[in-house]
Amino acid sequence: MRPFQKTRNNTFFALLSLPSTAMGFALSIQISALSWILTTQYKLDIHDVGLVWAAGPLAGILGQVIIGVVSDRVWFWNGRRRPFILVGGVLAALMLLALPNLDIVSSSLGIGGILGVAIAVALTLDLAINVSFNPTRSIIADVTDAGDERTKGYTWMQTISGTFGVLAYAIGATFNNYVLIYSGAIIVLLFSVVPTLFITEPAELEPESTTGHSVGPEPAGNEDSFRGMLIAIRPLWGFLVYDIFAMSRRIAGLEPDHYYAEIACAVITLFLVIQALMEKDRAGPGSLTAFRRVIAAHSFSWVGIQTTFVFLFAFLQQQLPDMSSIDLGRVGSMSFLVLNAVGALLPALVLSPLAHRIGRIRTHVICLACMTAGYLGLYALGTSPMRVYSWMAVVGIGWAAMVSLPFAIVSQKVSQARMGLYMGLFNLSVVLPQLVVSLGVALMISRAPHTNIIFLISATSLALSAVAWSFVTEDR
Repeated sequence: MRPFQKTRNNTFFALLSLPSTAMGFALSIQISALSWILTTQYKLDIHDVGLVWAAGPLAGILGQVIIGVVSDRVWFWNGRRRPFILVGGVLAALMLLALPNLDIVSSSLGIGGILGVAIAVALTLDLAINVSFNPTRSIIADVTDAGDERTKGYTWMQTISGTFGVLAYAIGATFNNYVLIYSGAIIVLLFSVVPTLFITEPAELEPESTTGHSVGPEPAGNEDSFRGMLIAIRPLWGFLVYDIFAMSRRIAGLEPDHYYAEIACAVITLFLVIQALMEKDRAGPGSLTAFRRVIAAHSFSWVGIQTTFVFLFAFLQQQLPDMSSIDLGRVGSMSFLVLNAVGALLPALVLSPLAHRIGRIRTHVICLACMTAGYLGLYALGTSPMRVYSWMAVVGIGWAAMVSLPFAIVSQKVSQARMGLYMGLFNLSVVLPQLVVSLGVALMISRAPHTNIIFLISATSLALSAVAWSFVTEDR
């Protein structure tokens, strides 16, 4: 173990943040360029763009849970998280290089249509990101102590990752998205490989959480069985059932003229979320009450932000019809630059000290309330690029909290020895709502007369999330 890791100085926290920064940078490129390149270069319609975006959540469902379970139990290449970070980083860099060359890939493989190749490349890119994302977050919990030190680890992660996210959107806004993609491939590769050479992972993990909400080291021995994982994610069953149904419907080429399935999904999800929030605390091994509350609350946040990621460019196209595709790409990049600039600055400078003073949960609820206000502003007043930038800054307050505080919160409500498993299950509160956006929200937006409805959907989702988070108890 190197001296900077023993003393836990700022160099250690900065280096520890780089693998997650690499995956975040790849994700920023995807957010900034994927919808743009599919719409302008390959001429896909809004519903097909949503289908390509569905590749990410599908990869997350398979990648993060499976890798989480496996990485808890293996040790090779002198680490349990290191191998997955290395493999995912190299694969992500290669897929980024493929993204602007889908036509070349298609013709080389003898495939006539771009859509299938786009889905395959997007799925591989997302699978690579998801293979690494869970280990890059779990390793922070592995090498830090519970409490303020772990909160510092995750807030540093978001500050550095967010700063490079800002750089990604600055490159896209200043130059163009092609420059962003090619430079990003180099950054993703370096940040994935280099830090793993200097961070020493513990050979053994502590079996118990230090809080009163431990789920225990091996409750009933079946926590990573399919049944055990389904029980753990009970608040997400509505999302899961709808995703399976809607994906089957989409593959079959069926497009309904009603929203019965979407309404049923909403009703079931609200019932299960309310049930999770009202569930009585149960102390001792095997209790999943606290974990279920966290994933129930977090899921609504991602319906809101994913709707923005996927459909902001469609909104800009309709709102600013006289702009060229390159200029629209710059406006989109600048919008996400503002979002991520706020998201990068706040975690370490504001949220960490505020969380120490008033608690993580209360801080998170306040930030989500601000995010809701920002979306309402975009819905009512987002009529020009400058207005969009201004309200995206307000939305960034909630974004800063979403990508930092929940990881610190959930890491102290589960067993340290099964951190990979529960980080993977926690990620389902991200990817299952993302699929709902790609399969259900996309259908509604494609039929809406004006695409500013995306901000109303986002505002409603964030408001529900803020209310749900207020039911999560603070660890002392």
